[in-house]
Amino acid sequence: MKRNTMSAPKRYTITAALPYTNGPIHIGHLAGVYVPADIYARYLRLTGNDVAYISGSDEHGAAIPMRAKKEGVSPQVIIDKYHTIIKKSFSDFGISFDNYSRTSAKIHHETASEFFTKMYNDGEFVEEVSEQLYDAEANQFLADRFVVGTCPKCGFEESYGDQCESCGTSHNATDLINPKSAITGNVPTIKETKHWFLPLDKHEAFLREWVLEGHKKDWKPNVYGQVKSWVEDGLRPRAVTRDLDWGIPVPVKDAAGKVLYVWFDAPIGYISSTKEWAAREGKNWEDYWKKDDTKLVHFIGKDNIVFHCIIFPSMLKAHGDYILPDNVPANEFLNLEGNKLSTSKNWAVWLHEYLEEFPNQQDVLRYTLTANAPESKDNDFTWKDFQTKNNSELVAIFGNFINRVVVLTNKYYNGIIPAPNDFSEIDEDVLAAVKEFPNTIGKSIERYRFREASQELMSLARLGNKYLADEEPWKVIKLDEQRTKTIMYVALQIAAALAVVSEPFLPFTSIKLKNILNVIPGETNESLIWKDVTEKDVLIQEGHQINKAELLFSKIEDKTIDAQLEKLQATKLANEQANKVVEPQKETIDFEDFTKLDIRIGTILEAEKVVKTKKLLKLKVDVGIDTRTIVSGIAESFSPEEIIGQQVAVLVNLAPRKIRGVESQGMILMTDTPDGKLAFMEPEKAVKNGQQVS
Repeated sequence: MKRNTMSAPKRYTITAALPYTNGPIHIGHLAGVYVPADIYARYLRLTGNDVAYISGSDEHGAAIPMRAKKEGVSPQVIIDKYHTIIKKSFSDFGISFDNYSRTSAKIHHETASEFFTKMYNDGEFVEEVSEQLYDAEANQFLADRFVVGTCPKCGFEESYGDQCESCGTSHNATDLINPKSAITGNVPTIKETKHWFLPLDKHEAFLREWVLEGHKKDWKPNVYGQVKSWVEDGLRPRAVTRDLDWGIPVPVKDAAGKVLYVWFDAPIGYISSTKEWAAREGKNWEDYWKKDDTKLVHFIGKDNIVFHCIIFPSMLKAHGDYILPDNVPANEFLNLEGNKLSTSKNWAVWLHEYLEEFPNQQDVLRYTLTANAPESKDNDFTWKDFQTKNNSELVAIFGNFINRVVVLTNKYYNGIIPAPNDFSEIDEDVLAAVKEFPNTIGKSIERYRFREASQELMSLARLGNKYLADEEPWKVIKLDEQRTKTIMYVALQIAAALAVVSEPFLPFTSIKLKNILNVIPGETNESLIWKDVTEKDVLIQEGHQINKAELLFSKIEDKTIDAQLEKLQATKLANEQANKVVEPQKETIDFEDFTKLDIRIGTILEAEKVVKTKKLLKLKVDVGIDTRTIVSGIAESFSPEEIIGQQVAVLVNLAPRKIRGVESQGMILMTDTPDGKLAFMEPEKAVKNGQQVS
């Protein structure tokens, strides 16, 4: 084990949690892991650091073959499908990985096998025969995700065998209360099987010293607190192998039918992905994992804290050659419109769908997720707040400032930056303030306070807006053309600063702004970097030609947001309908009982509300044999006007009864729709009134 004690790292290894390839990526993943990690990586590159930003698809574990069985395809089809979707989503949103790999890759199988073998040969595992859950009908041991039961900690009735998705607690499948096989639905039996365990209790003293003492002041309270709770509860050996036919085979004798547990092999994916990148770029991968002057940072969600702060560090320590993470700035969960994000219930905003509905507006989502990031507690994404962040901040502050500067420069000077005259005290104060922003924003980023950093970025745009509003060049030009040149020159320096410091947060906007200002690196332009804003007096020279104005952001209208809310409401109703308990079959009747029912097709001739009721309509229905009055509780689904002429099925030989003083002479047959409304049982084609239903 190597400790990272340097104050100025020579290089950075940044890892982002490997997304699981049994579904696409949603906004919770972006907010929790990938946007903050990307901001951090982009900032470090802009400040001249050597960065390896690493991730990849996690393609092993029980959930993959489980989904494959449901869809009737091979596991390879599943992982290929979602690896492609996920990788494209990340690329489309500007997540600037240096390498995005996959755990099905040959280099990963080799790396994970070698890692296990070294630990095995060094005696770092405990071999035990233990009792595991077994499905006799399926003739297989049940991997964690093939077991569902009641969480022993919080009582959630649909907890998986390895982790409760409600409270986040990690446990063993045998700890579940009332476990059931997810394959057959049967109650599993207990059967003996041999596995290898990582004795976490052996590493407890190390974890106490490294985390509880060494990182008491610099790790986020939510991360530190969870690790402290785990360690103080007492650590127990953790299995690193599983009975499964999908994954990396355990590389020892007598291990047929066993694979490396997905949470043993997945974090090793960071190492294998780094190897892949280093080989392509002509670098030495070991520098990024084994040298003391490298800073290792893991970006994860809170459900992965135990694996990245206890299990993986214990693996690295046991192996002996690797540095340990300097920080694990895990975020909490992001909710959606007040409810927990759920992939199984489709309660999510999927990235690939977002891009279809909001083309070229990646930065709006990146900014909103950063400004509302769940850094220390769960937070909520709402479409109304998304609209406000766009219209009131990105459009009204950032975009408005840039648009005014560029439009006026083109109007007054044909897009050529004017030469300034003497600076006023206000000019000098503003230019001095601009120079402070990179340090302020940088310090927030380095402390993993990305929300705070994003608001400092917006404060720079506010500074520009205020400067223009106070100096009013559109008025001054009528009185003092020389002063106007100075005002516009200063405003253009602010615009250039924004083009640089916005890049970690708004990479697409930064490129667009650099194009407008004509400062894209090339034959005539050098690349503007982070320290230039602080150190250079001039970011964009007099006489430089800029391009025409182009809107950086567009206003999002209410109807667009309403469409998203309606989409979620439809999802909610569909979930409610799917979860609705179907009434059990009633008592069996004889055919003679059925023949007693006289059901006929009729047509509604008149309809009116029954006074002082919400649900009842009084109907006049022609049922062929006569026209009769029927009272029906359908007023919350239909207005009287819309059902005139509607053909309906009527039980005509039902004994009359008085309802709210009106004698009802039959019953209209109805059913429920997925959205909770009522629907008529009606013939596919119009038929004669009085026709019997049989």
